[in-house]
Amino acid sequence: MLWILSSVTNIRMSSQGERSSGFAPLARENARVLILGSLPSQRSITDNQYYAHPQNAFWRIMAELVGASGSYGDRRVALQKEGIALWDVLASSVRPGSLDADIRVSTAEVNDFERFFAEHDAIERICFNGQTAAKIFSDRVPQDVVDSRVQLITLPSTSPAHAAMHFDEKLEQWRIGLAPVVKGN
Repeated sequence: MLWILSSVTNIRMSSQGERSSGFAPLARENARVLILGSLPSQRSITDNQYYAHPQNAFWRIMAELVGASGSYGDRRVALQKEGIALWDVLASSVRPGSLDADIRVSTAEVNDFERFFAEHDAIERICFNGQTAAKIFSDRVPQDVVDSRVQLITLPSTSPAHAAMHFDEKLEQWRIGLAPVVKGN
């Protein structure tokens, strides 16, 4: 099964504020690595694409590591050809703005990982795009949902808010994290 992004509006109001909803996973059944963010930014939601903010280093890193360049559609195809799936830990949450620090965890709804892993049993590694995604996953997703053979790796956030680390350092850590699918490792 190939899951694709929906063009449905992903922002709605709740009694606690504006609720942001994520996208469907971008994944082929044979994906070996799952990259998980926390929740799409407002820019990503507006543009209806993962990592849409032009200062987010995600697509620059993917271009370097797996040749994911060109249009958004071309980049998605390149990731899928390399066995990489994209998704977010959260299906939705109230989050004013785009910063992970502003996610109201008490309002958060986690994605259906039980279903995802049942349909994508070749996943051997989960790479978290930043510490927030890793923490929410650890806190909110039952441990028995992930097969014990799956490696969990926290990588530096590609967000422009995480500018403390130089691009080359991020790139090297992502190269190591994506070792099962990056050629030359």
